[in-house]
Amino acid sequence: MADPAKRQRLSQVDSSAQTSSSAASMFTASQRDGAGGESRFVEGSIVRISMKNFLTYDSSVVYPGPHLNMIVGANGTGKSSIVCAICLGLAGKTAILGRGDKVGLYVKRGCPKGFIEIELYKRGGNVVINREIHVDNQSLWMLNGRHCNQKTVEEEVKALHIQVSNLCQFLPQEKVGEFAKMSKIELLEATEKSVGPPEMYEYHCELKNFRNKERELENVVKEKASFLEKAKQRNERNKHDVNRYYEKKRHLDVIELLEKKKPWVEYETTLNELKGVKREREEAKRQLSALRQAQAPMLRKIQEIENQLKPTEAQIKAKTAAIKEASNKCKQKQDQLDRKHKEIDDIKQTLRLKQMEEEDHQKRISNTRRTIDDLKAELAKVGDQPDVTPRINTINVELRRIQEERAKIEGEKADLRREKDHLFAESRMLEKKLNDMNNLMNAKEEKLRGRHKDTHTALQWLRKNKEQFHGNVHEPMMLVINVRDPRFARYVEHHISFHDLRAFVFQRKDDMEKFMTEVRDKMNLKVNSISAPEESCSKRPPSRNIESLRRFGFFTYLREMFDAPDEVMSYLCHQYRVHDVPVGNEQTKAMIKTVIEEPYLKVLYTTEERYTVKRSFYSNKISTSNSAVHPSQYLTITVDTEEKRQLEQQIKACEQKSREIDERLKALQKDATALDRRDNELLAEKKRLSELKGKRRQLEQKISTKQDSLRQMEQSVIDLKKIEEETKEKIEAVNFQKVTIVKAFMAQMKLRAKLTMEKVYLALEAVGLTAEKTKLENDCREGASELKATDQKCNRLEVRKTELTEQCKGLLKRAKSICRMQSDESLPEDLHNAFDKLPNTLDEIDAMLNEERSRAECFTGLSESVVDEYNRREQEIKHLEKELEDKSNALNAYRQNISEAKERWLNPLKQLVEQINDKFSDFFRSMQCAGEVDLHSENEEEYDKYGIRIRVKFHSSTQLHELTAHHQSGGERSVSTMLYLMALQELNRCPFRVVDEINQGMDPVNERRVFDIVVRTACKETTSQYFFITPKLLQNLQYADEMTILCVHNGAHMLPPNQWDEKTFIRRCLQRKARA
Repeated sequence: MADPAKRQRLSQVDSSAQTSSSAASMFTASQRDGAGGESRFVEGSIVRISMKNFLTYDSSVVYPGPHLNMIVGANGTGKSSIVCAICLGLAGKTAILGRGDKVGLYVKRGCPKGFIEIELYKRGGNVVINREIHVDNQSLWMLNGRHCNQKTVEEEVKALHIQVSNLCQFLPQEKVGEFAKMSKIELLEATEKSVGPPEMYEYHCELKNFRNKERELENVVKEKASFLEKAKQRNERNKHDVNRYYEKKRHLDVIELLEKKKPWVEYETTLNELKGVKREREEAKRQLSALRQAQAPMLRKIQEIENQLKPTEAQIKAKTAAIKEASNKCKQKQDQLDRKHKEIDDIKQTLRLKQMEEEDHQKRISNTRRTIDDLKAELAKVGDQPDVTPRINTINVELRRIQEERAKIEGEKADLRREKDHLFAESRMLEKKLNDMNNLMNAKEEKLRGRHKDTHTALQWLRKNKEQFHGNVHEPMMLVINVRDPRFARYVEHHISFHDLRAFVFQRKDDMEKFMTEVRDKMNLKVNSISAPEESCSKRPPSRNIESLRRFGFFTYLREMFDAPDEVMSYLCHQYRVHDVPVGNEQTKAMIKTVIEEPYLKVLYTTEERYTVKRSFYSNKISTSNSAVHPSQYLTITVDTEEKRQLEQQIKACEQKSREIDERLKALQKDATALDRRDNELLAEKKRLSELKGKRRQLEQKISTKQDSLRQMEQSVIDLKKIEEETKEKIEAVNFQKVTIVKAFMAQMKLRAKLTMEKVYLALEAVGLTAEKTKLENDCREGASELKATDQKCNRLEVRKTELTEQCKGLLKRAKSICRMQSDESLPEDLHNAFDKLPNTLDEIDAMLNEERSRAECFTGLSESVVDEYNRREQEIKHLEKELEDKSNALNAYRQNISEAKERWLNPLKQLVEQINDKFSDFFRSMQCAGEVDLHSENEEEYDKYGIRIRVKFHSSTQLHELTAHHQSGGERSVSTMLYLMALQELNRCPFRVVDEINQGMDPVNERRVFDIVVRTACKETTSQYFFITPKLLQNLQYADEMTILCVHNGAHMLPPNQWDEKTFIRRCLQRKARA
């Protein structure tokens, strides 16, 4: 190659790669010399593969042979890079390879773009496909030297029957395990595309479409037949309802005719009644006139008596009013007399009160004189007591001292209360911070429970049983590791495996064994545990100071990004060397070529990637690998454990100080209570002495006050004689007023008696006139009663006549309205004839109406819509019968098409599967095992359920078992996959097949057997091109002349491709052998 010091894309290590062919593949030079060599290629086979700046290759050209091409090389040399070039160069998707999902990742590291060129054999002129890949995932295509788009390349590749997405043709290394995971249906489709005729898969798809359409038509026919049957049944049920509807309509017509005739009958009946009322009214008027003439004289006499009674009744009314007025005046005078009696009683009561007041006044004077004598006697006794003023002064001094001490205590208590309130507020704030931290820890625990429930269960057990352990026991690392800055959590989480992040860390091994016995053996939990190193490594210094690395953009070591308990940090330093893993920035990424050359750096981080640097023990060459650093899932929630511990200590300190303050407050309160008690005692003593000192002065003041009061009482004496004379004079004046009132009262009594006698005389006169009037009224009462009855009869008949007249007009109008006639129109002849057939009386009409209505009401739930629905459904039934016939004919046609398509597809498919089975069984028998391939379907009509079933048996003592991803071992699956692909080889219509490192899991015996089968089968003249990639080969294998062996090497001392000379290489080998 041009520069042996190139870099691998994934590792950023200087290397070079070279693809060469061995002595067994010297025909590759001759095959390019003319058409004779290329004639052995199947159309679509690969003639040449050119790669430039692609994965591990700077520039390389591969010339595969027409049959078996064995690509051999150590791991990492670039064998699979050839497979990737084939896939991407033939417009395959990156998902087929199972590697990077972006095509730009396949460009060699440090290059802006890469190139792939593939030459395919085609009669009439080979096809050359060129793809230019840019690191921004863009691609440029050329077909036979002309620019084109990817779709054009895909169409050309498809025309050559190349299917890189078919695992039966193209099986890359990362997809080997997926072959056994393919379902029977997927395997059938892949086999049809790979070895079947071009039209077989199309027939299969056509059959599946036909079957889906047949199902749809069957469902449509079934639904329409069911709907048609239900419609017929429903119409059959409705037919009876239609007949009942028409019968009901006949009854309703009779009812309508009766309702039309009834108002006419009512009109004629009312008209006849009106005529009779008119005749009766005229007769009543004649009788009323005769009665009025006979009653005239008696009525005049009664009128005269009534005229005489009116003045007499007026005089009686006036007398009654005068009598009422005189009675009211008598009552007034009586009330005045009662008030004078009350006034005399009040005067006498006032006199009695004055007498009682004077008596009480004399008693108070006597009592005051006795009190003065007693106070003088007590004053004489008090004069002999000693002076108490010095004692009172001493007590006052003691009280002031107590007051000062109490003020001092209260001041101290206030200070302590303020300090306690401050401690309480501080404690609440600290508890809030601690709760916030605990909430974050709970969020961490929820993530742990969601990811690994067994670890969470073991964590709960540990918290309840922590006292069983002697040394420090730490919860899972992800809970105790606290990243100082959440931005750096992803580096820590990427560096430590999740297996360790969920592990418990123990200081002592015996504690770890006890823990694992409990949770793993007894509780059957899957948990991890770690014992910290006996000698702590947490403080181990890095190999170089971070300051010496800042020129590369490194700003810290991984250990400085997080906090953890000493045992956890010791383990991480010992196991993951977190103290010696530097973390850099964008500058580091830009200088990565220079950075990886530093001899002391083994693992490092840039902003987005992790780099692992390895140095060859033999050649001292450097290889690197890098991986993206993904966002953190568990460590973004940061809880500073040291801060949490300090918070807990501060809360305990606050609680302790609060308790001390409470104790001090209790002691101060006790002192204050003692002072209060002493203060009360002194105050009581001071009060007693003060009372004793002031008692003489008080006695002297009381005696003086009582003497003044006595002099005032003696001066204010009441004159009872004068008061009694004044009372007598007042009573005499009131009695004089009473005499005047009695005289007026007697005068009014006499007036009332006179008026009463006059009223009696007038009443007797009125009674005589009333008796005469009553006699006359009795005489003419019989004639007046008959007259009144006759008058009422006339009035009643007049009203009735008016009512009947209006009623006749209304009935006539209503009758014509019901019959839809004009007001001046006479009854039509057809209605007249119809009315003649009906009853002529109202009773008969009502009876007939009730009968017809009863019969009509028997037909319930019927309407005109029943008839409309019946007729509409009859039309629908005819339409459905036509549709059902059309769909049935279409279904029969589809079934005929399916039968023909099934013959075109199934018979060749069975023959193809039988051929595959013969080959597959022969291969297994040659390995002393058993295997078979058959066409499997649970239902012959379900064409989308057809599949190819592979059954194998590797031991004589077992039965044939279906090949699955779980039943067989990895080596058995590899053998089965390889032999199935070889069974397809001779039947294959695809131009080439690629199998990458399928022999990795095989034991040596099976690998040798499979290799022999591959060589025998793939080297036949009738088979197509075959690529077999392997990193290793057994010794003493059998090779064929038709094989092409491509050896892939890499290293610093490889020759560039333009300097590679196979002939010179072989000649030197022969010379060395001759000398040996």
